[in-house]
Amino acid sequence: MKIARVKTEQGAVYATPQPDGTFLLLEGNDLKDLQPTSKIVEGTILAPLSPPSIYCIGLNYRAHAVETGNRVNEFPVVFIKTPTTVQHPGGPIVLPNPTATETVDFEAELAVVIGQDCKNVSRENALDFVLGYTCANDVTARNWQTSRGGGQFCRAKTFDTFCPLGPFIVTADEIPNPGQLTISSRLNGTQMQKSTTADMIFDVPSLIEFLSLDTTLVAGTIILTGTPEGVGSVRDPAVYLQDGDVIEVEIENIGILANPVVSSVS
Repeated sequence: MKIARVKTEQGAVYATPQPDGTFLLLEGNDLKDLQPTSKIVEGTILAPLSPPSIYCIGLNYRAHAVETGNRVNEFPVVFIKTPTTVQHPGGPIVLPNPTATETVDFEAELAVVIGQDCKNVSRENALDFVLGYTCANDVTARNWQTSRGGGQFCRAKTFDTFCPLGPFIVTADEIPNPGQLTISSRLNGTQMQKSTTADMIFDVPSLIEFLSLDTTLVAGTIILTGTPEGVGSVRDPAVYLQDGDVIEVEIENIGILANPVVSSVS
């Protein structure tokens, strides 16, 4: 099932898209118990959830590690984005103050949505705790990832609107193997990234096992699983997001997440 969050006149509700383009209201006590009703809802598509935490994995595709000149790590590279970075499908990615941030990049990523609280999960049972999957764009200010960020990733990743999500959560029963999905990005219609999640160094079960070690992953937690090769910063010349651009992330069996880019300076 596809789960959307829709902003209606009465507030935000969960709904599931139908072949004719309409949405049927979903009801249930929590995300993992949602069931479709016969009621049609209308409104604006929002990010499919407001996550309590966003864990991110860096350098998790072999080809991306190679293109950036990094070695394959023994353990996952982990950083965090704040919930305030979340942006809705179709919502603008806002370029921060240009006097401090000149190099904003795109990163197409598969996002894992945890469906129930879990801790010390084994790799063998990890997928039992996954509600589903959605598209994400781990937008990154590269100069804050290097000179301005003190060598840490978090500041470069946590500007407002730097985590578009959506358009839907596709439940785990429809994606039994998250390690065999085509993933790509397009900038103004031109393909920039194209790979498959099979190129991940640490697959989804391994990441859940690693992140849940003596750490509770609460329901609704999102894990961004890394980006494939082709990001803008490694190109010659480099390609960074500019005012007026449209960046799209597409993942097989999930959908297309599209966002315009605007400048913070009007």
